[in-house]
Amino acid sequence: MVRHKIAIQTGQPRSLLSLILAFTGGALCIILLNMGINYTNTQEFCVSCHSMTFNLEEFKKTIHFKNPSGVQAKCQDCHVPQEFIPRLKAKIMAAPDVIHELLGTMDTREKFDQRRWRLANRVWDKMEANNSMACRSCHALAQMDLAEQDKSARKRHARAESEGKTCINCHKGIAHQEPQEPEEPSAPST
Repeated sequence: MVRHKIAIQTGQPRSLLSLILAFTGGALCIILLNMGINYTNTQEFCVSCHSMTFNLEEFKKTIHFKNPSGVQAKCQDCHVPQEFIPRLKAKIMAAPDVIHELLGTMDTREKFDQRRWRLANRVWDKMEANNSMACRSCHALAQMDLAEQDKSARKRHARAESEGKTCINCHKGIAHQEPQEPEEPSAPST
């Protein structure tokens, strides 16, 4: 009986080991990244920042927090996309907010209110750009029974649909108090 020997080049085992280690390391990084994203994607984490306690207190007074059906929206339902890559991008874009929290830029209600208009507009612009995707994950205009709505809502929803409007065009301040637009600085008198 003739046995065939398989010639193994000296570089093969080392290359295979490197490939296995690279794959394992990459998989571990992805798992840890996903765990970190999931951890930071909870209501408890969101309101652990002092500046977010102001938003939470307002949110508790809205229909998105307490309502007859018992369905409650969480911070991440409206502010963080569900898909992995957009969610990762949102987390990266939120890094400056964490830095401002650590620096105490918004550690009082007054400091928060000074920045609120700009912060709200950033969220509104994003919601308008993505066709209020977060709202539409629960509310579908096409599925609304307009006949069951009051006359004003029925008229406005029909017009919004025909004009291609998105939820945030009309429903600013639905989950948080709508901030006051800052006054333009007056010109110095001469």
